[in-house]
Amino acid sequence: MRTFLLCLLFSALPTSAQAVITQLEMHPGIPASAEYLAGQADRPAVLLLHGFLQTRAFSTVGALARGMHDAGYAVLSPTLSLGIPGRNKSLACEAVHAHSLDDDVTEIARWVAWLKSRGHSRIVLVGHSFGSMQLLAYLAGRPDPAVKAYIGTSLVEAQVDTDSRAGLIGKLERQVRDRQRTLVTARLSFCKNYPSTPQALLSYVRWDQPRTLAALKQSPVRTQLIMGDADELLGKNWIKSLEEVKVPMVIVQGANHFMDGEHEFDLLERTLEFLERTRMSSQQ
Repeated sequence: MRTFLLCLLFSALPTSAQAVITQLEMHPGIPASAEYLAGQADRPAVLLLHGFLQTRAFSTVGALARGMHDAGYAVLSPTLSLGIPGRNKSLACEAVHAHSLDDDVTEIARWVAWLKSRGHSRIVLVGHSFGSMQLLAYLAGRPDPAVKAYIGTSLVEAQVDTDSRAGLIGKLERQVRDRQRTLVTARLSFCKNYPSTPQALLSYVRWDQPRTLAALKQSPVRTQLIMGDADELLGKNWIKSLEEVKVPMVIVQGANHFMDGEHEFDLLERTLEFLERTRMSSQQ
């Protein structure tokens, strides 16, 4: 299998030559783009989502997109707009963040609908890091029936300072109730200083470990987690908490949060195994 993966990743034919860049207007004057790689008709399409404030060009998702496509899967890799027209660069922590989790979920739904419009009736959601959580938020709402499965790699909750979440939520709720728009700066994910509006920040902060675990347990589709046991960006006892939920999970020995280096092959291998099982189950 490893030799086969090497052939996929180092194929002489560049994937970029077969890529199509498509755009959708998410809000008036705010277009967002995605890269689409066509695949074989007998395989589900994959919607692959990048991590926190990143783009589809981020190395982990870029390599995974190429590997899945070379294995015959259609892959759509959007870049969330985060409220910025045509965003194609990662967004700095210190930028003003007016985008919300609700906005992210709406964009995910639009891209799912786009895949359906291209004739894909079976869709698998694959996320990395914060993108895995955002896809869970989509699944916790009203996911399209065409979505059949979900893979969360390096799944994280919305991390804040451990001793301040309840106080921060209370403060933000009061500000939202009082219709305040003054920016609030707090820690979110890997950002130590993340300035945002109260309502937008609250939408993320509410996704703590219990809520993320509950969304996993209640996932309406076939689910698989892929985690690294050397991931230093996870919350305390996070993998143990995931194990207690009893969601199917693969632990990649020695892999960090980004599954880079030799673990890039492990990530692709585990992803392809799950996609193949999903494909076979849909044919039974």
